[in-house]
Amino acid sequence: MGELILVRHGETEWTLSGQHTGNTDIPLTARGEDQARAVAPLLADRAVGLVLVSPLGRTERTAQLAGLTDYRVSTDLHEWDYGGYEGVTTDEIHRERPDWYLWTDGVVPGDAAHPGESPEQVGARADRVLAEVRKARAETDDDVVLVSHGHFLRVLTARHLGLAPADGRLFKLETGTVSRLGTEHDRPVITAWNLQIPDGVLRAELRAREAAEA
Repeated sequence: MGELILVRHGETEWTLSGQHTGNTDIPLTARGEDQARAVAPLLADRAVGLVLVSPLGRTERTAQLAGLTDYRVSTDLHEWDYGGYEGVTTDEIHRERPDWYLWTDGVVPGDAAHPGESPEQVGARADRVLAEVRKARAETDDDVVLVSHGHFLRVLTARHLGLAPADGRLFKLETGTVSRLGTEHDRPVITAWNLQIPDGVLRAELRAREAAEA
């Protein structure tokens, strides 16, 4: 049976600044695009069937650069809605709420476009995605790939393992990475986490590409 492969989108400017990035459509940086291209060799030996992608530009661009061009957009894969904390850093929140922690305290409501979500609401979306994945994997031995966002994929991983949504706090996930979820003795496990081609290799590939184009 195939595995469930998680791809977190590449770096954005708000990744670098630490701003909470839910449904704000921030594009990839140049490094983020290189990270996305570097996903392709990590999937080269996989038999990929269904590919589901979050509806935001940074995830669709990551999928395209990674060679995952035959995909379907799933609105359930969008990032945690941070409500009134959209675009705000953790340090800024801590000035008013020193003990605030996303995974236990959630967010404050925002405007109509950013009402905010609780961990349980994000977990409900993750459960719907996992149900669709189980259906697809029952029909084929191919891998299923999800291209999505850091916090959402962490919640989904917790739910895959039978944990509470807030237990996604246990699984730090970097940009431009590939992780794999599977089973051992018919029980859910993590089979690989935060796989990534090192920056030094990325820079060498970029220099080689620039030299070839010169």
